[in-house]
Amino acid sequence: MNKIIPVFLIIVLSGCTAEQVKTSDISSPPSDTTVARHHSILHISVPNTQDADPQDDILPRITRYLKQGIASWYGPKFHGRKTASGEIYDMYAMTAAHKTLPLSSYARVTNLKNQRSVIVRINDRGPFYGNRVLDLSYAAAKKLDIEQAGSGKVEIKAIAPEQALAQLQKTAKKQEKSVYLQVGTFGKKKRALKLQNKIAAHHLPQAKILPSTHKGSTLYRVQMGPIKSPASARKLSAQLAKLGITKTQFVTEAIMQKQIAMIQ
Repeated sequence: MNKIIPVFLIIVLSGCTAEQVKTSDISSPPSDTTVARHHSILHISVPNTQDADPQDDILPRITRYLKQGIASWYGPKFHGRKTASGEIYDMYAMTAAHKTLPLSSYARVTNLKNQRSVIVRINDRGPFYGNRVLDLSYAAAKKLDIEQAGSGKVEIKAIAPEQALAQLQKTAKKQEKSVYLQVGTFGKKKRALKLQNKIAAHHLPQAKILPSTHKGSTLYRVQMGPIKSPASARKLSAQLAKLGITKTQFVTEAIMQKQIAMIQ
């Protein structure tokens, strides 16, 4: 692994405290039983990267996480609401809710029935219905082909951000597509424009706003790229972190095209 730990990963792994906030109802699972979903906002301190210890052994411990269990998904009822990370939930993004994996960390999820795999970013918590260990976004569940059944047995393997980027780029290349860095998701266009202007004011690469609408609710995603290499991702993440922009994730061009198609 590269000895220089990306800024966005250091932020995920830094010390934090949790504060309980208002709960909301989870979308009904196949049994139609309603379960309360508790969201905790984690207040994450941004460390001085010059003082960070590149030999920190937290990374290896996280990437050793490997578990099998039942995964389900949640969608329309939570689309546009805040997740445990404080960002807006987007049912069309490749994300998931997990009890213990660090928020903003990445995992590879494999459907053990058909061996389909996806890369997701953990941005939400539970609790979970029954014995389920993971709640996927609608997009992730659809790619794994479990959205119709509602749940399925999966394998969850935690991976480092650079591993996630490498695998996404490999898949995107086969499909003649690209990987982008999503730097924000907002329910109001004004906030997306504010972030776009902030980035432009510091002479960084241009950020684009991509709106998508679901049942009258519109989300505005701010994205930059395409990302050419892990080195360029580290550089861009470091530049954004200096502006206080730390909640970023990798997305493929396929997701961008899906968003555009939804508003045409």
